[in-house]
Amino acid sequence: MTTVVANQSYREVLRDRRVAGLLLGDLLANIGTGMLIVAMPIQTLSIHGTVPKAIAIGLVEAAPFVLSTILALAIGLGRVHVPPRTLLIADCLLRSLTFACLGTLAVTGLLTLPVLILGLLTGAMVRMAGSSSRRVLATSIAGPDGQFAVNGLLGLNATFALYIAGPALGGIIVATTSAGVALFFDACGALILLTAVLISVPRTIKDPDTPRRQLSGWRILRRRPVAARLLFVEFFFNFLYMPIEVALPLYVSGTLGADASGLGLMWGALGIGAFLGATLVNQLRNLPQRHVLIAIIGLWALCPIALASTGNLTVALVVFGLGGLVWAPFTPVAYSFLQSGLKPDEQQQVVTLWTTGSTVAAPLGLGLGGPLIQLTGTTGGLVLSGVLTLLLVPIAAMAVLRRGR
Repeated sequence: MTTVVANQSYREVLRDRRVAGLLLGDLLANIGTGMLIVAMPIQTLSIHGTVPKAIAIGLVEAAPFVLSTILALAIGLGRVHVPPRTLLIADCLLRSLTFACLGTLAVTGLLTLPVLILGLLTGAMVRMAGSSSRRVLATSIAGPDGQFAVNGLLGLNATFALYIAGPALGGIIVATTSAGVALFFDACGALILLTAVLISVPRTIKDPDTPRRQLSGWRILRRRPVAARLLFVEFFFNFLYMPIEVALPLYVSGTLGADASGLGLMWGALGIGAFLGATLVNQLRNLPQRHVLIAIIGLWALCPIALASTGNLTVALVVFGLGGLVWAPFTPVAYSFLQSGLKPDEQQQVVTLWTTGSTVAAPLGLGLGGPLIQLTGTTGGLVLSGVLTLLLVPIAAMAVLRRGR
């Protein structure tokens, strides 16, 4: 369904103190999570014991997804109903308690790999549902005309915190103290978000669908074919990106002949480009969202193909930075398009199901990425990722331009 409301700008939506407060809490919480991108692998390597390093890191990286995915699917499919505000509060409390305990064990030298994995399994249990609850609550407060701006600002928060500020601060903390100290910052970030929720989110938004029983998110999507087809597109867009993460370290060391600092520069270029792209989402608010999504897919597909065709680090940095610029608006525009066709009592289960589907694409894509790069080589894998994403363009066009809600 095409939205007919006039989308507000970033400035307009931030005039609401409740929206601004919740988004500020989201930003600071994400910075704490961004620190773990640097700290968690280092902490894992210091306690892996007899477990091979790669397997230990893989187990730690996968642990937060297991129970979190199960709970999110149960909510998205209508099997479990918990109000979004309650879910987010539970996520903040559980996360702060878990990472405070893990941090204490780490700095005292008592943390072991099994304890870390168990802590991440349970401590992140509400993470995915909590993430979708942030979006539902923020967009509910802002209203239909503020949805696009809020989704853009959530993307801006995540990009800045997870790709720029968080890793940079995490690196400084790990270098000057220890990886265990960084775990406390994630716990503090969760407490800051908890405070923001308690202050900014009114209890009246706690449960928009109290009548009778909650509908399944999948059933709602089936009644809105465009949204269901767009979820298919979103899944494969994320899925086809993930082999790039496997290929990039090999591409930097092999094709570009650079060291670890070169890999850091590449991710930094992507982060800066993505931050600028997330900022520019504000300028896209009055464009046809369906056409914007298709254009993003096509332009991003050219990025890995262009990377494969160059052996120069400077050119590769420019290409990856432009790729981040193009890629960043996809998620906020897709969520805005999705939410514009949903009723208030359909938001939580559909957004949770959507978030789960797009997130699960990451570990599946990474699992495919290893054998794919092994089979095709680094540049071959980059080209294949780009070509398959280009093939997604006509599929996306048919999916989102066809008539129907």
